[in-house]
Amino acid sequence: MNKLAFTLTAYIISISSSVFALGDVAKGQEKSATCIGCHGVGGNSVVPTFPKLAGQHQSYLLKQLKDFKLTARKDAVMTGLVTPLSDEDMVNISAYYAAQKTTPSIANPNANLELGKQIYQGGKKSTGVMACIACHGPNAKGIPTAGFPRLASQHAAYTSKQLKLFRQDSLNTQTGSTELSRTNDERMMMINFTKNLTNEEIDAVSEYIASLN
Repeated sequence: MNKLAFTLTAYIISISSSVFALGDVAKGQEKSATCIGCHGVGGNSVVPTFPKLAGQHQSYLLKQLKDFKLTARKDAVMTGLVTPLSDEDMVNISAYYAAQKTTPSIANPNANLELGKQIYQGGKKSTGVMACIACHGPNAKGIPTAGFPRLASQHAAYTSKQLKLFRQDSLNTQTGSTELSRTNDERMMMINFTKNLTNEEIDAVSEYIASLN
């Protein structure tokens, strides 16, 4: 077993026994009323820059809500919305969205899906980029016990935006810039994944992910 595979296996084992509260779906639906404007009815947003929440793993949704509240993940709108929520509210909201069915997405027919597939399944060996399949699975369904989110059916525009935000952290380190970046990934996995990807490659893998339903 290589070092990367060993590290991933050890990490998954270390947290796979975590217990996530199931929450109250009905109460979560009530609390989600203010989310509909951006995330759509049942968590299926129709605006490609806003993520679909439907069908996402509860553990991941709950972590993101907590990270927004603690500003570990920065977004002024989301922070303002989650600040009044209690821990119980966040558990219930995440339970509600996790219980919903995700609508399929359609990749741009002009996208370079072959390049996206190559990166998703095999990574980019020339620069040490790990394959997405290692954490998110062959159909991009993720691993809930490990905190690896479902990516399948997500809007390509949203996925691309998030990958570029993760990459921005590396760019900030290199240039001394203070541009908005995303750093709330586990053990800098996403930061390390994106730091050697071009815009073309990020867009391609995002479109390929959108094609997985």
